[in-house]
Amino acid sequence: MTTILEERTELSFYTQYSQFYICDKTADMDKTDEFWSDEAFTMRLADQNGVLGIGTECYGPVKGEINFLCQSPTTVEFADFDHVVEGDLEISSGILQIQDCPNGAVEFEKELPLGNYRVRIYSINLGSVDGDEGNDYYRIEVWRGQPLGKKLLKEYKNH
Repeated sequence: MTTILEERTELSFYTQYSQFYICDKTADMDKTDEFWSDEAFTMRLADQNGVLGIGTECYGPVKGEINFLCQSPTTVEFADFDHVVEGDLEISSGILQIQDCPNGAVEFEKELPLGNYRVRIYSINLGSVDGDEGNDYYRIEVWRGQPLGKKLLKEYKNH
Protein backbone atom coordinates (compact mmCIF):
# COMPACT_ATOMS: atom_id res chain seq x y z
CA MET A 1 0.00 0.00 0.00
CA THR A 2 1.33 3.46 -0.86
CA THR A 3 0.64 6.76 0.87
CA ILE A 4 -1.79 8.92 -1.08
CA LEU A 5 -0.69 12.56 -1.24
CA GLU A 6 -3.65 14.91 -1.30
CA GLU A 7 -1.79 18.23 -1.40
CA ARG A 8 1.81 19.50 -1.13
CA THR A 9 2.95 23.08 -0.47
CA GLU A 10 6.51 24.44 -0.29
CA LEU A 11 7.35 26.53 2.77
CA SER A 12 9.93 29.30 3.09
CA PHE A 13 9.70 31.86 5.88
CA TYR A 14 11.63 33.55 8.67
CA THR A 15 11.11 32.70 12.30
CA GLN A 16 13.14 33.26 15.46
CA TYR A 17 14.25 31.34 18.53
CA SER A 18 14.69 28.10 16.53
CA GLN A 19 10.99 27.30 16.48
CA PHE A 20 7.68 27.76 14.69
CA TYR A 21 4.12 26.65 15.40
CA ILE A 22 1.53 24.45 13.74
CA CYS A 23 -1.81 25.22 15.33
CA ASP A 24 -5.56 25.46 15.20
CA LYS A 25 -6.54 29.02 14.19
CA THR A 26 -8.41 29.63 17.45
CA ALA A 27 -5.83 28.00 19.75
CA ASP A 28 -4.71 29.88 22.84
CA MET A 29 -1.14 30.86 21.95
CA ASP A 30 -0.29 31.79 25.56
CA LYS A 31 2.08 28.94 26.34
CA THR A 32 2.89 27.85 29.88
CA ASP A 33 6.42 27.42 31.24
CA GLU A 34 6.04 23.69 30.60
CA PHE A 35 5.50 24.13 26.84
CA TRP A 36 9.22 23.77 26.06
CA SER A 37 9.98 21.20 28.74
CA ASP A 38 13.23 19.19 28.71
CA GLU A 39 11.33 16.39 26.94
CA ALA A 40 9.94 18.83 24.35
CA PHE A 41 13.46 20.17 23.62
CA THR A 42 14.79 16.63 23.16
CA MET A 43 11.87 15.70 20.93
CA ARG A 44 11.93 19.06 19.10
CA LEU A 45 8.17 19.00 19.60
CA ALA A 46 6.14 20.87 22.20
CA ASP A 47 2.37 20.60 22.49
CA GLN A 48 -0.37 22.40 24.35
CA ASN A 49 -4.06 23.03 23.64
CA GLY A 50 -4.14 23.00 19.84
CA VAL A 51 -0.54 24.18 19.36
CA LEU A 52 2.51 22.18 18.26
CA GLY A 53 5.87 23.89 18.69
CA ILE A 54 8.40 22.66 16.14
CA GLY A 55 12.06 22.97 17.13
CA THR A 56 14.41 23.90 14.28
CA GLU A 57 18.20 23.74 14.08
CA CYS A 58 18.55 27.18 12.49
CA TYR A 59 17.60 30.36 14.29
CA GLY A 60 15.71 32.06 11.49
CA PRO A 61 15.09 30.87 7.93
CA VAL A 62 12.82 27.84 7.59
CA LYS A 63 12.69 25.84 4.39
CA GLY A 64 10.41 22.87 3.98
CA GLU A 65 7.10 21.52 2.79
CA ILE A 66 3.74 20.53 4.22
CA ASN A 67 1.97 17.48 2.83
CA PHE A 68 -1.64 16.56 3.50
CA LEU A 69 -2.22 12.83 3.24
CA CYS A 70 -5.39 10.80 2.74
CA GLN A 71 -4.11 8.16 5.19
CA SER A 72 -1.25 7.59 7.60
CA PRO A 73 2.14 7.47 5.90
CA THR A 74 3.60 4.10 5.04
CA THR A 75 7.19 5.36 5.29
CA VAL A 76 8.88 3.45 8.06
CA GLU A 77 12.51 3.77 6.93
CA PHE A 78 14.00 6.90 8.48
CA ALA A 79 17.62 6.51 7.28
CA ASP A 80 17.44 9.64 5.06
CA PHE A 81 16.32 11.85 7.95
CA ASP A 82 18.15 13.28 10.97
CA HIS A 83 15.17 13.52 13.31
CA VAL A 84 11.55 12.34 13.08
CA VAL A 85 8.77 13.08 15.53
CA GLU A 86 4.99 13.09 15.48
CA GLY A 87 2.13 14.32 17.60
CA ASP A 88 -1.55 15.19 17.72
CA LEU A 89 -3.26 18.40 16.69
CA GLU A 90 -6.95 18.92 17.37
CA ILE A 91 -8.56 21.17 14.74
CA SER A 92 -11.67 22.72 16.29
CA SER A 93 -11.94 25.88 14.13
CA GLY A 94 -11.63 24.17 10.76
CA ILE A 95 -8.37 25.99 9.99
CA LEU A 96 -4.79 24.76 10.45
CA GLN A 97 -2.11 27.44 10.50
CA ILE A 98 1.66 27.65 10.53
CA GLN A 99 2.87 30.67 12.50
CA ASP A 100 6.30 32.16 13.03
CA CYS A 101 7.83 32.88 16.43
CA PRO A 102 7.52 35.26 18.25
CA ASN A 103 5.23 37.45 16.11
CA GLY A 104 2.57 34.85 15.31
CA ALA A 105 2.53 35.86 11.64
CA VAL A 106 0.50 33.34 9.63
CA GLU A 107 2.87 31.73 7.11
CA PHE A 108 0.43 29.09 5.86
CA GLU A 109 -3.26 28.36 6.33
CA LYS A 110 -5.54 25.52 5.21
CA GLU A 111 -9.18 24.65 5.84
CA LEU A 112 -9.67 21.14 7.24
CA PRO A 113 -12.59 19.14 8.58
CA LEU A 114 -12.87 19.27 12.36
CA GLY A 115 -11.13 16.51 14.29
CA ASN A 116 -7.81 15.12 15.39
CA TYR A 117 -4.84 15.09 13.04
CA ARG A 118 -1.50 13.36 13.31
CA VAL A 119 1.44 15.56 12.38
CA ARG A 120 4.85 14.06 11.55
CA ILE A 121 7.92 16.25 11.14
CA TYR A 122 10.99 14.95 9.29
CA SER A 123 14.09 17.09 9.91
CA ILE A 124 16.85 16.89 7.30
CA ASN A 125 20.40 18.32 7.03
CA LEU A 126 20.53 19.52 10.64
CA GLY A 127 24.34 19.20 10.69
CA SER A 128 24.61 21.81 7.91
CA VAL A 129 23.60 24.65 10.24
CA ASP A 130 26.44 27.00 11.13
CA GLY A 131 25.38 29.92 13.27
CA ASP A 132 21.91 31.09 12.32
CA GLU A 133 21.58 29.45 8.89
CA GLY A 134 22.12 26.22 7.01
CA ASN A 135 20.46 23.80 4.63
CA ASP A 136 18.14 22.28 7.22
CA TYR A 137 14.79 21.27 5.79
CA TYR A 138 11.50 20.26 7.41
CA ARG A 139 8.98 17.94 5.77
CA ILE A 140 5.63 17.99 7.55
CA GLU A 141 2.97 15.34 6.95
CA VAL A 142 -0.60 15.76 8.20
CA TRP A 143 -3.40 13.19 8.17
CA ARG A 144 -6.61 12.48 10.09
CA GLY A 145 -6.08 9.98 12.85
CA GLN A 146 -6.85 8.92 16.39
CA PRO A 147 -4.88 10.65 19.16
CA LEU A 148 -1.72 8.66 19.90
CA GLY A 149 0.34 11.24 21.79
CA LYS A 150 3.85 12.41 20.99
CA LYS A 151 6.27 9.89 19.51
CA LEU A 152 10.00 10.28 18.96
CA LEU A 153 10.66 8.06 15.94
CA LYS A 154 14.30 9.02 15.34
CA GLU A 155 16.46 11.28 17.52
CA TYR A 156 19.15 13.66 16.26
CA LYS A 157 22.17 13.73 18.51
CA ASN A 158 24.25 16.78 17.67
CA HIS A 159 27.07 16.14 20.13
